[in-house]
Amino acid sequence: MESVEEFIQNNANLIYSMTHYFKNYQSKEDLYQAGILGVLEAYKRYDPSKGVKFTTYAYPYILGEMKKYVREDQGIKISRDYYSLSFKIEKVRNLLAQKMMHTPTTKEISDFLNLPQETIEAAEKAREMVYSLDEKRKEDSKAVTLADFVYEKPSLDMNDSVWLKGEISNLSPLEQELIQKRYFKDFTQEETAATLGMSQVQVSRKEKKILQKIRQNSAA
Repeated sequence: MESVEEFIQNNANLIYSMTHYFKNYQSKEDLYQAGILGVLEAYKRYDPSKGVKFTTYAYPYILGEMKKYVREDQGIKISRDYYSLSFKIEKVRNLLAQKMMHTPTTKEISDFLNLPQETIEAAEKAREMVYSLDEKRKEDSKAVTLADFVYEKPSLDMNDSVWLKGEISNLSPLEQELIQKRYFKDFTQEETAATLGMSQVQVSRKEKKILQKIRQNSAA
């Protein structure tokens, strides 16, 4: 029977491969150590008689521990602060619009809050990132999001949105445009096909391949 050290070593590649989800996080070693906790927790709960590969079973445990670690890190707390700040900005925007009788500029909002314009812009981008990726659209009469097609979860958090946004940016220009139209602009497959000069069948096939590619990256 392998020792704990051997067991961890045998799953090291799995843990390291999952650290790429956090591309903007510098300390991969810290993520690796968090991933070890996930592997050990999965090992305690794993039942081989269920017929599920250990790597598949351990995936959510490893990712969960990494997310937990990153959320507690100051760098991600800043991003979450941006997200919270965006709601305050929205209230200020509405207030200034009523007083000034026009939509306030970023400079006017920054002057009111006494914050740099760059901070205002970063906060609004943080909110936009989560909203755009978690926006519901109709698919077979059901309200779904792009995340629903990648992995099962009720909604995106900041870490998930950053990862998924990065995965989309790695697609080819044509693939990005297809995903943008289908999941952010609510185009039907027929409408997407017409704008891209493709048939509906081609769009359907290519869309499935793109989603499969992203799913594979999420499980790598």
